[in-house]
Amino acid sequence: MEDSQEYKKKKAYFEKIITLYGRNVVVEVLQESGIEVHKVHMANSNKPDGVIETILKLAKERNIEVAYHDKAALSRISKNAKQDQGVAVDIIASSYQNANEIKNLKSFKLLALDGIQNPQNLGMIIRSCAAGYVDGIILPKKNSAKISPLVIKASAGTLFRVPIYYCNTLDEVLRELKEAKIYLLSSHAKNSIYNIQRSEKSIFVLGNESEGVSKEIEKLCNDSLSIPMNRGVESLNVAVTASLIAFMK
Repeated sequence: MEDSQEYKKKKAYFEKIITLYGRNVVVEVLQESGIEVHKVHMANSNKPDGVIETILKLAKERNIEVAYHDKAALSRISKNAKQDQGVAVDIIASSYQNANEIKNLKSFKLLALDGIQNPQNLGMIIRSCAAGYVDGIILPKKNSAKISPLVIKASAGTLFRVPIYYCNTLDEVLRELKEAKIYLLSSHAKNSIYNIQRSEKSIFVLGNESEGVSKEIEKLCNDSLSIPMNRGVESLNVAVTASLIAFMK
């Protein structure tokens, strides 16, 4: 029984780890004392230049383990051999949670992202949700932008200020949350975002930048909302839409 509990603790711990890459990114992470770091990864082939020396110095000052790998192994860790520059870092995101945790919330207002591909859009969505009245973001691992240096930059340091609920696919989460009111954001919807009485458990689904919400996810929504437009404007960027939803009380 103790072994099983210990395994669950370790699994929960490692599920919160997000790996970032790139020399400047790693320096910035190590300089930010508010970011908890699990481990720094280095390629054996790195030359001890200024940036590498800075990374090693910062890691030593914070008593962070540095692991060395051959290029192939580091590429598997960073998942981006072309841009990792021989360096990666594992950060511990306490706000990064399994979507199963949503079931334990008595009430919530969540944004669910269906196929958001642009890292800058994801970062700006996170920033708006952190600043507004949103209890978390549901972010699928499949067919979605990943947490990356570009996302962190676009979020302007707010990545860890709002819960991000990860899942494999969005449909598996929405099917489980049957008691929630699930709103589809669509320019064709008759109901306005300003004329609803929000349920205690509400989810607002935002779709892909070019194709919108997928047909599969659309079937799981039980209402649709639009943002009233003036002067013939047809639609807004998904990050702007997220901002409007985020500041709805």
